[in-house]
Amino acid sequence: MRHLKAFHIFHVAAGSTSFTEAANRLAITHGAVSKQIKLLEAYLSQSLFERQGRHVVLTAAGKQLHRYTTQAFEALESGVSALAQSNERCLEVSCEPTLTMRWLMTRLSDFYQQHPGTDIRLSTAGGPVTLGATGLSMAIRRDDFDLRADYLSQSLVEEWVGPVCSPAYWQSMQTTPQHIKLLHSQTRPQAWAEWATKSGAGWIEHQAQQSFAHFYFSLQAAVDGLGMAIGSYPLVVDDVKRGNLIAPFGFSRSGHRYVLLSLQAHQDIALEQQFTAWIRDQFTACVPEAQERGSDGVIDSGNIFGSG
Repeated sequence: MRHLKAFHIFHVAAGSTSFTEAANRLAITHGAVSKQIKLLEAYLSQSLFERQGRHVVLTAAGKQLHRYTTQAFEALESGVSALAQSNERCLEVSCEPTLTMRWLMTRLSDFYQQHPGTDIRLSTAGGPVTLGATGLSMAIRRDDFDLRADYLSQSLVEEWVGPVCSPAYWQSMQTTPQHIKLLHSQTRPQAWAEWATKSGAGWIEHQAQQSFAHFYFSLQAAVDGLGMAIGSYPLVVDDVKRGNLIAPFGFSRSGHRYVLLSLQAHQDIALEQQFTAWIRDQFTACVPEAQERGSDGVIDSGNIFGSG
């Protein structure tokens, strides 16, 4: 492609407040930036920048071109990242913090046994994610935000949620349920309210409450007998199986799913295919059994105080 260097310099300058800033980012002179911009403007027969005081701003044509160069250079960076990962047998995966600590990390050894010589590098974050240009290959998320249309979204498991607490705590609350403390997370502040709406548990409005900065802390507080927290089944399944936590009201569908996000262009990479197959298999065990579901003979959460 003609003038590829000029397009790159334009792309960097379009994200800068001045040609001087762009020159510093590119480690070239101000004059070199100006020369390449003029070359590109002559090639396109359109002005791309206009001055406003000490700064330069994009013209309408410049804004349009910047949208295209953003797509082009992000795709290029994504391709380079994909080549590096396919060569190194390394995969950069972003996963929600609590899911990483309470579920994924304890299972990764199984993946390494099945696929020796591979490396899954985890980073923790929740919500919207940028793949490719950031070096990330894939992301595991709860689908509680708008997913980008250019990402491939694969359903992993339907989410089930329910109140959980330690067995000893529940035993101590049997005669005085009005003293149950609700443990909240600032990262999912509506978890109790959403569960109560679906289950008809109006009693939660009158309970003592305590909030923690992260979902992980609220669940750990429940394990430690400090109160009752809303648990997403994958995040509490291990503690439930070990007997560290119980779900007195069972688990019910939240209306959300856990999904695996990836770039469609990367689906021919063997390591991504291997990880996708493995993670989907792991999530198949993250559905509560019949006796754990709220509709199968578990305590009616709406009648814990003898009224709705």
